[in-house]
Amino acid sequence: MKIISIRHPYDSTQIPNDDVVMVLGFFDGVHQGHKRVIQAGKKIAEEKGLKLAVMTFNQHPSIVFQKIEPQAMKYLTSLKQKEERMAELDVDILYVIDFTSDFAKLPPQEFVDQYIVGLHGKVAVSGFDYTYGPRDIADVAHLPEYAQDRFDIVTVQKEELDGEKISSTRIREMMESGKMEEVTELLGYVYETEGTVVHGDARGRELGFPTANIRVKSTVRLPRIGVYAVQIKIGETWYAGMGSIGHNDTFGEGRELTVEVYILDFKKDIYGEQVVVRWNHYLRDQVKFDGAAKLIEQLKQDEADTAAYFD
Repeated sequence: MKIISIRHPYDSTQIPNDDVVMVLGFFDGVHQGHKRVIQAGKKIAEEKGLKLAVMTFNQHPSIVFQKIEPQAMKYLTSLKQKEERMAELDVDILYVIDFTSDFAKLPPQEFVDQYIVGLHGKVAVSGFDYTYGPRDIADVAHLPEYAQDRFDIVTVQKEELDGEKISSTRIREMMESGKMEEVTELLGYVYETEGTVVHGDARGRELGFPTANIRVKSTVRLPRIGVYAVQIKIGETWYAGMGSIGHNDTFGEGRELTVEVYILDFKKDIYGEQVVVRWNHYLRDQVKFDGAAKLIEQLKQDEADTAAYFD
């Protein structure tokens, strides 16, 4: 897969000469609904002998339109993760557009001229709710008038599960409820976060449960606070573990939120490692215990529950 980063206005020499089926969307999470749109584009590309291109953005449009601080935006997938998912879906070209104020000011006609026709789009494929400017003048219903018969338009209707639309919003709601099995079903894969193993306060080691303290970027959307059965990828190997997202309130109020993983049957030093954590199953809420002894008792139960889950 070729990844092409574009900052508006772009240099036409950046653009491959191949005619493409252009799939449009932001695709946070690259969930089952997104996959249906991309797979529809793939099928058309194969039938017409064209390359499959996907257009996404380097950051959420809300950062520009609503003036949200970039570090405050929480994503289901980092750009790197999104690129990996697109490669898995056999995308030929991934256009990553810098969503700048200049780009955001493009009138709908200029967006179509420059970013569909200009990128050699012969078919534009999107979900039913895709917009490329103000919704009242730049939704899929208005696209034919801007297309001017220069490319075909395919609109993919919503994908549902249990009678409700599959969406990034629904996935975030399920994560906040700890319903990780439902999250997995909506995504089509187990939810993952990336991070770096850093030094903590060694509290877990003192309790007999040494944990990997994982620093994640502020833009990573974490599941709800609690304890989970997880998998952690170190190098190319996945290990079972119990993960914790919380403030360790047993040892004092107002502590920083931490992400920690106790890896079952694992003794290696992994400080500095880049790791991936899969959040498989929610075990319980975070609890403030009356002293270390009660906490240790619960951690032993968590370990048993984690082992039973993976068994």
